[in-house]
Amino acid sequence: MAKRETTAEKAKAAPKKAASARKAAPRKKVVAKKTEPEARDNTASKAGTDKPAKNSKAPARKPAARKKLSDGVFNVGDFVVYPTHGVGRITDLERQEVAGTKLELFVISFEQDKMILRVPVGKAESSGMRVLSSRDTVRNALKTLKGRARVKRTMWSRRAQEYEAKINSGDLVAIAEVVRDLHRGEGQPEQSYSERQIYESALDRLAREVGAVEELDTEGALRRVEGALLKAAA
Repeated sequence: MAKRETTAEKAKAAPKKAASARKAAPRKKVVAKKTEPEARDNTASKAGTDKPAKNSKAPARKPAARKKLSDGVFNVGDFVVYPTHGVGRITDLERQEVAGTKLELFVISFEQDKMILRVPVGKAESSGMRVLSSRDTVRNALKTLKGRARVKRTMWSRRAQEYEAKINSGDLVAIAEVVRDLHRGEGQPEQSYSERQIYESALDRLAREVGAVEELDTEGALRRVEGALLKAAA
């Protein structure tokens, strides 16, 4: 009987020991795994609000407004007069950077001289560049050719300087005065070599602008000018 009781007691005591063992054993914390989106969000929050996440797009910047190229006085395709070169045509507008300064340049072609000139937009008018003369100015220039020559009684070297200054002034009437004063008709003394050079330079400048204003070719413009000279001699 004593042996049976011992076995029964052990059987009864077993559940109590198991329960006490479970209470004594430390419990393990269960940590839930974070999903991938949660992990990314946490990373972005740790990075701080100053720096955007890699996948975020910065707002696009508005393009800077373009500066107006010119004040509307000169445009591409226009004929212009440059004092020291005469009539040319604006073929393009260029942008260049010189010594860290951005410049806008008029590209002017002088076809008869086979020359290209670049003039800063901001200095075009101060350099003496101008639009073509009006038709009234052309008529005044042609009327000047019909007047009487006015030759000063001074040394030729000084008169030559005055003539060159008039030609390079870009003033159409002043150029016509040079043509008138140096023109030699029939029965008049021939021109010297230097006189001939200055005369032809003035005649060429005058004819080019007359042709550009009245839409004549080179030969037609020369006939127009020479016709005025012949009327003066008659």
